[in-house]
Amino acid sequence: MKKMTSQEVRQMFLDFFKSKGHTIEPSVSLVPVNDPTLLWINSGVATLKKYFDGSVIPENPRITNAQKAIRTNDIENVGKTARHHTMFEMLGNFSIGDYFRKEAIEWGFELLTSPEWYGFPVEKLYMTYYPADQDSYNRWLEVGVSPDHLIPIEDNFWEIGAGPSGPDTEIFFDRGEAFDPENVGIKLLAEDIENDRYIEIWNIVLSQFNADPSVPRSEYKELPHKNIDTGMGLERMVAVIQGAHTNFETDLFMPIIRQIEQLSGKTYDPYGDNMSFKVIADHIRSLSFAIGDGALPGNEGRGYVLRRLLRRAVMHGRKLGITDTFLYKLVKIVGDIMQSYYPEVLEKREFIEKIVKREEETFARTIDAGSKLFDDVIGKLKAANQTRLDGADIFKLYDTYGFPVELTEELAEDAGFTIDHAGFEAAMKAQQDRARAAVVKGGSMNKQSEVLTALEDASTFSYTEKTLASRLTAIVQDDQRVKTAKGTAQVVFSETPFYAEMGGQVADHGVILDAAGEVVANVTDVQKAPNGQPLHTVEILTELFEGEIYTLAIDQKRRNGVIKNHTATHLLHAALHNILGEHATQAGSLNEVDFLRFDFTHFAAVTVDELAEIERQVNEEIWNAIDVLTVETDVATAKEMGAMALFGEKYGKVVRVVTIGDYSVELCGGTHVANTSEIGLFKIVKEEGIGSGTRRIMAVTGQQAFEAFKAQEAILKDVQALVKSPQASQTVAKVENLQAELKSAQKEVESLSAKIASAQSGEIFQNVQTANGTSFIAAKVTATDAGALRNLADIWKQKNSSDVLVLVAQIGEKANLLVASQSSAIKAGNLVKALAPFIDGRGGGKPDMAMAGGTKPAGIADLLENVGANL
Repeated sequence: MKKMTSQEVRQMFLDFFKSKGHTIEPSVSLVPVNDPTLLWINSGVATLKKYFDGSVIPENPRITNAQKAIRTNDIENVGKTARHHTMFEMLGNFSIGDYFRKEAIEWGFELLTSPEWYGFPVEKLYMTYYPADQDSYNRWLEVGVSPDHLIPIEDNFWEIGAGPSGPDTEIFFDRGEAFDPENVGIKLLAEDIENDRYIEIWNIVLSQFNADPSVPRSEYKELPHKNIDTGMGLERMVAVIQGAHTNFETDLFMPIIRQIEQLSGKTYDPYGDNMSFKVIADHIRSLSFAIGDGALPGNEGRGYVLRRLLRRAVMHGRKLGITDTFLYKLVKIVGDIMQSYYPEVLEKREFIEKIVKREEETFARTIDAGSKLFDDVIGKLKAANQTRLDGADIFKLYDTYGFPVELTEELAEDAGFTIDHAGFEAAMKAQQDRARAAVVKGGSMNKQSEVLTALEDASTFSYTEKTLASRLTAIVQDDQRVKTAKGTAQVVFSETPFYAEMGGQVADHGVILDAAGEVVANVTDVQKAPNGQPLHTVEILTELFEGEIYTLAIDQKRRNGVIKNHTATHLLHAALHNILGEHATQAGSLNEVDFLRFDFTHFAAVTVDELAEIERQVNEEIWNAIDVLTVETDVATAKEMGAMALFGEKYGKVVRVVTIGDYSVELCGGTHVANTSEIGLFKIVKEEGIGSGTRRIMAVTGQQAFEAFKAQEAILKDVQALVKSPQASQTVAKVENLQAELKSAQKEVESLSAKIASAQSGEIFQNVQTANGTSFIAAKVTATDAGALRNLADIWKQKNSSDVLVLVAQIGEKANLLVASQSSAIKAGNLVKALAPFIDGRGGGKPDMAMAGGTKPAGIADLLENVGANL
């Protein structure tokens, strides 16, 4: 078995499958594109789902990749075990309807055992297979695997709901008896017992069935196009090849761990207590890559995951004695290790470090708050003579403040307390269940459409024509190809002026006319067919016939609105870069007829001044009347031109570069105006956050922008009339004067309320009653607002007139209730809830003061009579 670096292991895998005719697909962003079923890209196949379900046909049916991935469903195990990671690399080879079991098993065996490649000893490899899958069993025998190295496992069947599914066969490496101290042997593998001896290094999924949850697995139908999906974990493979005790003693992690040693002054012991080193090394990889791909720490979704990872790493840093910000110092080490295949970490190093350091500094303040909470909880337990820390409190420290359980346990033990593990586990499970329910909307692939997959009729899109004559080459109705159709159908033409929805630009609509010029169908949508042809959804008014020549005409007014908004999106993207920074990259867009929506990564709300400058800069480029030029070239040349790729787009060998002077250069397959002056006007109508680290701008152009400005002008005129300002330019000054007058009047009202309260208090506070050993005052008072009631409560508290105070006032047509308590036995919030129904009200508050509002002033007398009964 060869000794290799992680870089060599990765490259050898890709080179091997390239030699077998595979195209190497680059690793994509960890943030999924157009896939709401995934929080993160979590496997090598996750980015290829469109190929597996047949919605897109790849140029080459043989694909290989090295894909970065994140899985965070068991963060707590990172550092405890030898192989758990939050970020990892998955090496894979994939066949989309091309080769199948024979080649997949043969090539897997060749790559692993051939001296030309990895050179593993055959006797060290064991394979598991689905018991009913005798074909895989026989194929392993054919390539030279001994029968006693083939283990049937009932769970070796891959399916996630309806769609492609099938048996899988896994490959394990036997690390020997040194990792099996009780000499259990192959039983560890056969009975799926957790162990460190037999390490799974590769899984081959034989995707051959269309899973149907309504029938038994034995009745699943065969896929029209069978697929191969494999996955080899790089970290595990490198650990085996480098003879490491765990994944962490490899060249993927040790440089990070050595840096942590320098920062902490502690020494990493592969066989000792090293959990904190592992947690930090793992989590900083995830943070560096995820932030580099546009995800930012926050309070929900991906942002929450990153914040949790960072806080967990920081707390483990503290366990190692590191009290200053330090994680950001490790970003460069991560980038250096991964640079050969993932240069983006070093390219974005400054931004990643900035975000990590800022988050660390924020968390430092949170740690202080968490420590205070811990001290408060311990203080209360001591006062109550209790010796166990409740699971709910442990979880709050963990979830809200980032305290690892082991740290809380250590602090608790130092204070002489035990902790409620069962309660913590229950709270943790409840949170995980909520997270799964919130994230997983589906997950299965779509079922393959054999008809659309087989549709290979050539079709081209014309960027220049708005109307053209074209032959109808294919009609699909009810998932069947037909020669003629009425009603609703999907059709393909040899050439079309209709733009298929792509890159955020909506599809063209329009009509289909016959030779006589009569409209025979309306085009309501256009999408890309699996082989890339524009697939028109049509509502047929008469009848359509395959092979006939028809005239296709797009809705020009609709197209004009869309292209104005699309071109404005390019200008907006450039403006965001100029004003907010290079990190403000596109995270999705929609170019509609009447508006544009642009999502981008940014760590804070865009300020009013920034929005004004963005709007001004975009309009300036519109008024400069710049020609919008489009050229077709290859990707390398486009990059030399400085072209910026749009989020989520996959570009072929020939790309379109859209240039707007020296202001914007982007790769884009959409349609645009010929000159920026055609956009007319640009107006931002809304800016908001739509998720952690992601902002959204809604804007309008042309006529809609003019109407938006007119609407604002109308509002200004209404305000001008209300404040009686003779000139629009004087309106702001008028409003400011009114605000000053209002503030002065409010102070006068507050002063009068205080005097009224003081005058009333002398009489009210003398009427003290007693019920159930509690003294109380209950009275109806005169008050102009709830503030007056609070003033009376403040005076009552200073005078210490009774244990409980109940005040009710009729203000307008409503009743207001205030309850204050200085008794540990009476909670104001509870008493308010008991009394509020008398005035048809609801309310609540703290133990010492609570308030309620009601719609039934007639009930005040009854309320006051029942105060004593509720004490």
